[in-house]
Amino acid sequence: MVDLDASNGLAVTPVWVAGVDGCRGGWIAVLLDLSGAEPPRVRMATSIADVADLPEAPPVVAVDMPVGLPERLIGSGRACEVAVRRLLGARQSSVFSIPCRAAVMETSDYRRACEIASANSEPPRMVSKQGFALFPKIREVDETLRARPELRDRVFETHPEVCFLHMNGGEPARLPKKVKGRAHPDGLEERRGLLREQGFPADFLEAGRRPPRPAAADDFLDACAAAWTAARILRGEARCYPETPSRDAFGLEMAIRA
Repeated sequence: MVDLDASNGLAVTPVWVAGVDGCRGGWIAVLLDLSGAEPPRVRMATSIADVADLPEAPPVVAVDMPVGLPERLIGSGRACEVAVRRLLGARQSSVFSIPCRAAVMETSDYRRACEIASANSEPPRMVSKQGFALFPKIREVDETLRARPELRDRVFETHPEVCFLHMNGGEPARLPKKVKGRAHPDGLEERRGLLREQGFPADFLEAGRRPPRPAAADDFLDACAAAWTAARILRGEARCYPETPSRDAFGLEMAIRA
């Protein structure tokens, strides 16, 4: 779609970026038009490839999911995970340690995944149940980027809590999004406030209290935060953790941007 800028009559072509979060049954994507010609949009997708292939053709897709898997884990996580945990204070527990590639590729046996992870880490580290639950989507991102190398310059890893930290002047969010596995209303409202301050329309955020199923309200807010970072990546403003990322055995960059 091409819009006319009423101030000068010139055509304005929307430039979309996408922020993506995994949810039950697929992915929720928030699309931002950097030209300002169109309001934000929400799309549900069954695969991360479907997000990249949306009609809006976002040149940058920021996804809240690990990209790049180590063959062996040294220390408490990938360098990008270690770097952002130092910033997050009480929110650092939201950054999971992703184990070695072989453990992530274990599709059904949690105990076997723990054995593989322990044998390929120094010091030996097991796999959290929360981390194991993410493995199918981590595998999907990994397989997509290996099968479609052209997406490697478009799809970037981010982490919502690091995004909110940058929105908040370098301070982590004061309240958690969830308490004992359930949404924490005050924590969600704190993040809505940060997004409003960054220009997200109030009616868009209000509608996101009940996002398209099967996504939840916290998934929507995380996708908004990822979209904010996608815009920063396209503009060359995003921070990269660590500043000089390493790559995995398949050439995938291991970095978190915000």
